[in-house]
Amino acid sequence: MPQTGRMWIIALSLVIALMLTALPLPEWAVNWRPAWVAMVLIYWCMALPERVGIGVSWMLGVLLDVQQGTVLGQHALGLALVAYITIKSHQRLRVFPLFQQALVVCGYILLFQFIVLWIKGMLGIPPRHWSYWMPAFSSMLLWPWIFIVLRDVRRKFKIQ
Repeated sequence: MPQTGRMWIIALSLVIALMLTALPLPEWAVNWRPAWVAMVLIYWCMALPERVGIGVSWMLGVLLDVQQGTVLGQHALGLALVAYITIKSHQRLRVFPLFQQALVVCGYILLFQFIVLWIKGMLGIPPRHWSYWMPAFSSMLLWPWIFIVLRDVRRKFKIQ
């Protein structure tokens, strides 16, 4: 299968991340919902920076804005910045052990959440409780598994 024919796997993983973001959760777990889209985007930007970049992240952010019913562009801006930083540091990030990668991913997702919060603040939407920051920490805990699953998918389908 030609390499461009395998790009559907990347698209499918991003669609699954969008679906996981929309999945209803019990009331106690809502504040702990991982940043699925940001995590999958970080993985693909780290693994294939020449294929998944700022344009893909911007379109993905617009889809997330539409899905969440938020101001068009707020998630797009945050994801584009995270993708840019990930692409700029992908060679260094690849060689980190999973524990250190998880810490970096937590920082990237905190940055993403800060940008979204900043835009909400400019619109006059008051910040929620301190639990607004919990998705970064749940994403940090899930990062090793996300990394291993997506790496295995990439290797199985020989996506380069």
